[in-house]
Amino acid sequence: MSKFPPAEYNGTITAEQFLFYEIRIASKFYLDGVSVEDATSEIKSNNLFQYPTERLVSRMVKSCYKRLDALDNASLREKLAHAPVAIAKQINLYAMMRYNRVVWDFMVRVIGEKFASQDFDFSQKDLNVFFSHLQAQDDTVAGWTDKTITKIKQVLKKLLIEVEILDTPRSTRLNPLFLCEELEQGIRENNDTQALAAFNCFR
Repeated sequence: MSKFPPAEYNGTITAEQFLFYEIRIASKFYLDGVSVEDATSEIKSNNLFQYPTERLVSRMVKSCYKRLDALDNASLREKLAHAPVAIAKQINLYAMMRYNRVVWDFMVRVIGEKFASQDFDFSQKDLNVFFSHLQAQDDTVAGWTDKTITKIKQVLKKLLIEVEILDTPRSTRLNPLFLCEELEQGIRENNDTQALAAFNCFR
């Protein structure tokens, strides 16, 4: 059995978001066995993230490393660093699911269930209902401010746009995703078959 999703909910994705550009860079250091501290100083000194200031670099490198740890699959880490963008973006979403329980639950319970039932309608109501249920079930989520929840809803929508499940923030139709072979294999190796529904895979 997979040890994911994590047991506890946290709202860190309000700051971290999809980080695709950053994780592509960080993963190369990670694969070379470079420590998070050394990777951070290299990224800062060469301005590899191209941030206007260095203030967020350290936090984002740590987030990328944690996400790569959570992926727990050498082949997927390699592909996240080097595969074509469309494949790597799907792998990054899966890494986020394994790292953050809110993302896992949203992708499996909301998007996966919609794909399973061939219900491609999507609206703000789906996000509102999802968070109402989470708040009723979990004290941590119940304690989050409206501002935090609004921000997380925006981030979740952006994830869907990144992997082309949604076309724009205003879209009301989900696009059926075609799961890349590399990610399907990695998900099965990790015994995360529950996650396949989130990627519209039911074989």
